[in-house]
This record gives sequence, C-alpha cells and structure tokens, in this order.
Amino acid sequence: MQGLIQVAGVIDQAEADLIREEGADWLGFALRLPAKNEDLTEEEAAAIVKEIQPEHRGVVITYLTDAEEIKTFCAELGVTAIQLHGDVTGEELRKLRRIAPELFVLKSLVVKNDNLDELAGIVDEAAEWVDMFITDTFNPATGAKGATGLLHDWSISAELVRISPKPLMLAGGLNPDNVAAAITEVRPAAVDAHTGLEDPVTRRKDRLKVRKFVQEARRAFAALEAGEKA
Repeated sequence: MQGLIQVAGVIDQAEADLIREEGADWLGFALRLPAKNEDLTEEEAAAIVKEIQPEHRGVVITYLTDAEEIKTFCAELGVTAIQLHGDVTGEELRKLRRIAPELFVLKSLVVKNDNLDELAGIVDEAAEWVDMFITDTFNPATGAKGATGLLHDWSISAELVRISPKPLMLAGGLNPDNVAAAITEVRPAAVDAHTGLEDPVTRRKDRLKVRKFVQEARRAFAALEAGEKA
C-alpha cells in the first residue's frame, strides 16, 4: 500500500486512459455530490470502471453517509473502494464494515486552521472500521471539503500520519511542483491530486502535469523508503 498514487476527478474514458498511461495506480470518480456538479454520469463511470479494473482500481468519491446506500451504489458501479467525504457516523461505518466487508473504505479528514483535536478524535473513533484515511483541505469561502485546489498545514497531516493506526493518503492542493516536498514532510502512504493536474482552460487533465506528478511522487516515495530526502 505504501507509495500509492491516485488521480481524482475522472471525466471520461479518454481521461481515464491518459491517467493510466502515465502510471497512476487508482482513479477517482466524484459522484453523488452535494452540489450535484458531477463531471460524468453514473452509467459512464461504471463503464470506465469496468474497463480499467482490475489493473487499476476505480474509487468512488462521494458524500453519501448511509451504509446501505453506499453498499448498493458501489455494487451498481462495480467498484471495490469508496472515499467518504460526508459526515459519516461511527455507527454507519461499523455497519458498512459488517454488510460490505469487501469494500476498501477511505474516510476523509478535512483540515481547517485549528481542528487537529477534532480530526484526532475522528481517527480514534473510525480507525477500526476503515482501511485508510485521506486528508483534504477545507475552503472557508465555499464550504467545500475537497477538490478545492487549496493547500493546508502539512504539519497537521504529518501528525495524523503519526497517530493513525491506518495508512493515510494526502490530498489538498497537490501538484507536480509540490508533491515531492509534501511526501517528504508528511510521510503519507499515498497521495491524491485533482485540480492541480488540470489545464486551467479546458479543465481536463494535462498529460504533462499527470506525468510529472507521478514521476515526482514515485521519486519522493522511493527516497522516503531509502531514508533519503527527495
């Protein structure tokens, strides 16, 4: 699991192919969002997931909070991993683990300016029922809890890596130019990027950005494993 790279916000098959060709491990599909601003339909996502798996894992990124609905949705899409950004209770996480033990569950830890204690509490409550945590950045201007393009205080994520009994994926404002430094400072098990890999005009993934992001992340993870600085 160490050294995993996810690229999120897949919008169509062509973009999924680009991401795979440039060497990312997991592809994230943002669906059933609060603002209903999905980039593709659920049917389109299911078709892409069928095409890319099992070589590359498709991950649903969603704000669903009900265990039964989460299980059903994952089955419909054919995914075996889900990234939960909503306010899922510990009770629902326990239920999800019981009714869908095959699912790989990532639980978000949304970093604000001064909420380390709150996030540590979530880790303590949820760790038994999830497989990985993912930190992301809160946008106070919009209330968004992901895909903000904003960095957060990496020292908070680094502390969460230290205290969490489960692996942690680092997200939030990562791009080809800062991912190596982020890995060096935070020492996560995985990294994720979305808006930082897009062309600012077309809002599609830029091949060169994806390529450099993967290369820089691989280099930094290798250095981390070797006990060196990236």
